[in-house]
Amino acid sequence: MKKFILLSFVTITLFSCMQEKEISSINPENWSKREVSIPTKDSLMHGKSYLSIYSQIYSSTEHKTHNLTAMVSLRNTSEKDTLFILKAEYFDTHGTSLRNYFSHPIYLAPLETTAIIIDEMDVEGGTGSNFIFEWKSPIGSPEPLFEGVMNSTVGQQGLSFTTQSRRIK
Repeated sequence: MKKFILLSFVTITLFSCMQEKEISSINPENWSKREVSIPTKDSLMHGKSYLSIYSQIYSSTEHKTHNLTAMVSLRNTSEKDTLFILKAEYFDTHGTSLRNYFSHPIYLAPLETTAIIIDEMDVEGGTGSNFIFEWKSPIGSPEPLFEGVMNSTVGQQGLSFTTQSRRIK
């Protein structure tokens, strides 16, 4: 009986480790439904924002890390104008581009929010990952808000914190 239990445990452990890693994101079809064309000559204000994200944080020492789930919130803060997001590029700790979440501009309606999720098991970004967002909005519109909400729970202990973007252009 002990051999059967041990064999079952080993089999379950092996199969659970063989799962394919899922690329982080809300359903990718969401981006294609939001696709929009923007003329090359327009009267829109162009901006670029930086957002720090932590897919891992140090725990106890510099040699031990704790994985986090990160929700990247993309928010249109205008009550009347549409926001156009041209790029959402994800970089790792070393500044290497990992992925761009969409290959065409998307729109967010007034006061609309969408999100990108970095799964807890997706640690490619490391302890210093970040996003660069390029966006356009009508002149006089409020700037968009990009926020990161990182969290994790292990047993009865929970951890969560937030970050906010900074305009860099």
